[in-house]
Formats: sequence, C-alpha cells, structure tokens
Amino acid sequence: MRLFNDATRRNIADLCAAFTRAAPADIAPDLKRAAVAIVLTGAGEEMSQTSLLLTRRAAGLRSHRAQWALPGGRCDAGETQVEAALRELHEELGLQLEPDAVLGLLDDYPTRSGYLVTPVVIWAASSAAMSPNPAEVASVHPVGLDSIERTEAFDFVRIPESTRRVIRFHFGERLIHAPTAAMIYQFREVLGGRQTRVADLEQPVFAWK
Repeated sequence: MRLFNDATRRNIADLCAAFTRAAPADIAPDLKRAAVAIVLTGAGEEMSQTSLLLTRRAAGLRSHRAQWALPGGRCDAGETQVEAALRELHEELGLQLEPDAVLGLLDDYPTRSGYLVTPVVIWAASSAAMSPNPAEVASVHPVGLDSIERTEAFDFVRIPESTRRVIRFHFGERLIHAPTAAMIYQFREVLGGRQTRVADLEQPVFAWK
C-alpha cells in the first residue's frame, strides 16, 4: 500500500517528472481541448491509503450521462489544461487547489467524441475539503493505487468496428473503458517507471458519440 504522506507525494512527483510526454497530437488539430484530473487523496483507514478519485457522472448530463469518469471537462477559451483541470475539480468536487498541487501531465488522449484530453496529476492534501456537485456528479469513488497496479486490473479485447485494442479497467465487478481506463492505465505505468503510450487504445462503440 502506498501511504498517503509527503514521501509518496515526492515519489510520484519524481516519477511524473521522469515521464516524457508524447509530442502534441498535431494529427488532430480539429479536436477540442479538454483536461481531466487524476487527483490523489487519502482513503481507507484513517485516510492513510493513497487513492485516485473516480466519479460516476450525473444521469441528467447532456453527454456521457451516468458514465464513469475522471473529474474534468472542456478547456475554456484562453485556458491551459492545468487551469481547466483545477477549475473542473472545483466545480465538480468542490476541491479548491492551487497550481502547486499539480505533480505532472500525462499524454494527450484523442477521444472518438471529438476531444483531445490532457490528464493532469494532482495531489489533494488531507486538509482539502470535498463537496461533490450533484448536478454533475452522482457519486465519488476512491481507487487505491495498489488496485490499479494489480496485474489483472486491466485487459484488452477486440471489437469488429476497429483494428485497435479496447482497454478495460476492472473496478470491482464493473468494467470501465477508455478514455478513462486508458489514462488510468498510463498513470499505472508511470508509477512503475515505464514510458507506455495509450493514444492508440480504443474506446467501446457506445463512447464514440
């Protein structure tokens, strides 16, 4: 178990600093920019386990309703990915964090729904108060980092509609797909000191809209 403490924060910050992001996706200039937060906080007994926060989107949202997701959304005009991730984190979960909470950025992921998503790794101190917005978030679920590092946490399947592999994250009895699964998978690889690319991992057909 990765304890939720300053030593873990420094370790993950070092791993993020050692990760070399892929070049910006010039192949998709028409995609809208977006950002999500891989936000790390304490969970479990005495909030001692480092976990990332996974959300279930509200059923009343116009797009991707009730789907599993990392907190985030579209970048506003003139907004950087880091600014967007911090703003969305505040709007969705009520977490007000400063730029110095950011540990690093992962690769941009192009989605079938027309977005180029930048995952921003963020450390939420134990004193950070969370207040989910019910208009956007149905529920919040801490995912211990040990659970994403299990060998069987992810698998890959084929679908008739694409030549690319679909990635799936096994979260309890649930299956969570890309883009969320792809970004969590790359974060898992970063934790292991590996430079693994995920932009070619496919989403299931229901997420193509």
